Amino acid sequence: MTDAISYQAIQGKKATASSIVMWKLIKEDVNCVFDRDPASRNSLEILTTYPGVHAILAHRINHWLWNKGLKWLARFLSNVSRWLTAIDIHPGATIGRRFFIDHGLGVVIGETTEIGDDVTLYQGVTLGGRKMKPGKRHPTLGDNVIVGAGAKILGPFRVGSNCRIGSNAVVLNEVPDGATVVGIPGKIVACQDPSDADCKRRFEADREAFDSYAVDAPTEAHKDEVEQLRHELAQLQARLSEFEKVVTKHDAAFSAGESGKASLKTGS
Repeated sequence: MTDAISYQAIQGKKATASSIVMWKLIKEDVNCVFDRDPASRNSLEILTTYPGVHAILAHRINHWLWNKGLKWLARFLSNVSRWLTAIDIHPGATIGRRFFIDHGLGVVIGETTEIGDDVTLYQGVTLGGRKMKPGKRHPTLGDNVIVGAGAKILGPFRVGSNCRIGSNAVVLNEVPDGATVVGIPGKIVACQDPSDADCKRRFEADREAFDSYAVDAPTEAHKDEVEQLRHELAQLQARLSEFEKVVTKHDAAFSAGESGKASLKTGS
């Protein structure tokens, strides 16, 4: 009897602790909006008019249900949330503290996505997968990541902490900490910490591979071809100069001949 009472007491404490943690997460999700949206005015407005906040609050509950084994109920409620907010978050996704989706329309977060703390997404972002096999299919985002409107991060790789993903970028490979990525496919254009060797290496590689205006970057073969064309052009210019000299000489002789004929006619 004593063991049963002790077990019930322990379970009750766990439930209370879980409720406290859930409430703390929800409170942080609301309060972080003030730091990231200058249009926010008060908590009531945030709670009643921000679809991104509605979506994450619903996800906190749905994720708890998912982990408790109530997977159908979690999927059903996440679908209801999607109808109401136009934001699709799979209940299996793991999302850290102080998560904010600004505007929110069209955001999709897949089942095996893992998101760190203090992450911000804008409208149209997709955290998706590229393979049909079970297991880890979606990206992992570190802490303090910002993903711009319309960006797509596709695949089971890591986007490091403090990264910035530009609007409409399509990211298909791992991104080191502190990098800024833009373009299709995504290329690193800046490193937050210039001394970060990994980020700098990737930045240099992406810069060399960058195709300006979708024109392929020149290869060694291309450079050889250009040099050959320059050599041939120089030869043609030299031949043209010789031809011009010959033509000039013939013109002078022809002009002299015509002048002589004119003099003879005048004399006769």
